[in-house]
Order: sequence, then C-alpha cells, then structure tokens
Amino acid sequence: MRFFEYAIFVLAVLIQCGKSYGSQDAGGVCFKDGQCPGKESPNRYIFFEINPSEGFNLRRDVYRRFAVLAQQLAASDNPKLKNFKLVLAPWSHLYHWTYSYKAEMIPWSYFFDIPSLKSFSPVIEMHEFFQEQSNGLHEILIDEVYVMQNWEEMMTTGYFVNKWQVVECEEEDEISYFYYTNVTSNNVKCLKFHGPSTYLTELLLKSRANTILFTHAEVALHPTFGDSLYWACRRSIRYNKDLVAVATYFRNSQLASTNKADNIVVPERWQDEKPKNDAIGGPYLAVHMRRRDFFIGRPKELPTIESVAGQIAHYLQKFGLSVVFLATDAEDEDVAALKHYLPKNVYLSRFIPEKRFVDHYKDGGTAIVDQMICSHARFFIGTAESTFTFRIFEDREILGFPSENTFNVLCVDESNCKKPSVWKIVY
Repeated sequence: MRFFEYAIFVLAVLIQCGKSYGSQDAGGVCFKDGQCPGKESPNRYIFFEINPSEGFNLRRDVYRRFAVLAQQLAASDNPKLKNFKLVLAPWSHLYHWTYSYKAEMIPWSYFFDIPSLKSFSPVIEMHEFFQEQSNGLHEILIDEVYVMQNWEEMMTTGYFVNKWQVVECEEEDEISYFYYTNVTSNNVKCLKFHGPSTYLTELLLKSRANTILFTHAEVALHPTFGDSLYWACRRSIRYNKDLVAVATYFRNSQLASTNKADNIVVPERWQDEKPKNDAIGGPYLAVHMRRRDFFIGRPKELPTIESVAGQIAHYLQKFGLSVVFLATDAEDEDVAALKHYLPKNVYLSRFIPEKRFVDHYKDGGTAIVDQMICSHARFFIGTAESTFTFRIFEDREILGFPSENTFNVLCVDESNCKKPSVWKIVY
C-alpha cells in the first residue's frame, strides 16, 4: 500500500520554508509559496492517524494513548516539550460505516464533548488549529511524517523491549492525503517502534519540527493500562450533549428508563464522579450482536441466531424482564430471525435514527447512541473481542454497575463460552 493511503483525514498545517526542514528555525511559520510571516508560534502540534481499515472504537482507543502523551508533555519541565498540542483531525468515512455520501470532514465535537476532552489534555480541533495559524489556506507541507511499524523480529520471537529507530521507507517519500489536494509532505520516514505512546517523547526531544504526524499510530501502546490515569482519560471522553439527549429521550420514552429510577448519578464534570457499584439500570436487557465483518475475521467465534435467542431468553427469565434492546450491524433477515426465535412475549427494541440524524451525525452518532442505551441496561451481553462492546464495558464501569451485570459476552455454544477480562475502574 502506498504511504499516502495511510492517512484519510484533513491536515491543513504549517510547512517548511525551503526544500528541507533544516532551513526552518524552530517555531517559525513558513508556507509552500515561500512566504514567511515572521511570526513565531509558541506551539508545536502532534497529529495521529491509524490504519484506514480500523473502526470508530479503536480510533477512540488510540486517541487515549496520545491524549496521555500530550498530557505528560504539558506537565514536563522541558520547554521543548510543554508547548505541544494534540490536534483532533476530523473524521472521514470509515471502513465499517455504511452510509453513502461524499467524503466529509466531521469534527470531533459532533461525537464528543470537547471541553471535557480539553480538561484532561491539551487537545484542539482542526478549526482551532486554523485559528491559531493566520495563513491556513495555503498549500502546505507537514514538517515530519513518521509511518510507525512493528519490529518484525519482536513479533516473530515474542520477546518485546521498548525500542525505536527511524529508518528510510522503501517507497516514495512524498505523502498526500485522500480527499485533500493541498496537504502533502516531502519528509516521510518509517519508525520502527515498540513501547507506550509516551516513549515517543525521546523522538520529540530530538526533533525541531513544528508539526509532526504519526501514521499507524495504533502501533504505540497505552502508557498505563487499568490505573487511575488510564481511567481519568477514559472518564474525560464524554459524549456530545445532543447525542446524550437523544439517548436519554429514547430510554425514557421507549424503555421506561430514567437515571433516578435506575440509580445512576452523572455529575456535570467527570472530575466529580465517585466510586460506586450499585447502579440498577433500566428495566431492559441490552445486547450487542456483532455480525458482518466478524463473519470473515472470526467465523468460528460467532453463535448462531438461534443460540443468541436462547441466551437472551435465559437472562430475561433470570432477571424477570421482557424487553431487549439490540445494538447490531446484522442484516434485516438476521434481526427478523432473532425475533422469530425469541419468546412471543419479548419486545425487541432498536434505535433506528431518522435520515436527518444520520445525515448529520453519520454512523458514528448512531453507534454512540446505541452504546449509551446499552450502558444503562439492567444487564448487558456483548460480543467477544469487539471494541464496540469494550467501550460499553467501560461506560458501565463509570456509571457504577456491578461487574456480573456488565462483563458478559455471547457464547459460541455451551462448550465454548469464554468470559471477557474484567477491568475494574480505578479512581
């Protein structure tokens, strides 16, 4: 795959002045047409992108790795590091999204509460980056682009150590971005890397670039996993308030679920959340049934529709419930089959957004509403190894549900029923 295929989002950024980065002073702002306004920027910028075939929820996870990096840089005593900002480049059409429309650049604010993200880490949206740079309409180059790669020998031997090395890429050193004709870079290197995202600090210390892009950023690992910093970052990722209102209205009107009745407390600020594990949840069972791409990648790990119905019926009886909320990417015929196999007294509910909702919030907004509804259920059953399910696990931990009502996945069959890992929240 050509390197320009790795990045599918807009990056309108500062460029080098002259043919090589070495001709530009740190902090200087120069454009491809040769203009140098003479105004020094106090800020430096990190961009990241992951494998285009990966989905919405993995991108959210990689964001957390780089948000922690940016937070640690901001806390540094080193002046070369503390002025970095993490730029949230807009979302474009993702592999798993099914809507049909021309490529659009969707701000993070469509999906998430940006002030909440900012309260954890120095992040900015692309339009804010434009505001900080007065000549944002020029055709521009990115100072440094690193295509991150795993160390092949580590993947082969299974012996992993933190290590990085910048190497020449085997293909062309010109990089462009799908959907954008005005953003390129002629300074592309490959970065063999193993370690947490914060290990990139060593590279950033050596660099004099103003703008740095890491592609295949999923190669970088979480700096910490499961500790209070990990969960603080996760708790700061609150959803767009309009999407919260949509999910709340659906729960209230369709599922007889309210925060008060469900013993769920959501303070105005994530910093004010307190440990709890006594959330009751709404009077419904929620299921995430992933199908489409898992038929190709994990066909032996998917239960039959009849088996799914049997497992749902079991838990409905256990909890004395008769309402199921279903989040799924299954075809209509599979959903119809599930209804057929469920007991006749069971009401199967789904969030089917209106066209105007999808036109505005795309599949990402629909996914978030599905996840919020699942996160408030009395009992949740997910799909093993699905990042969509993982995000619901985390949401339910934050809301304070008992583990036994959260960490459950659909079994392939009675002899193949793996329990998911339980990652408890830490404050």
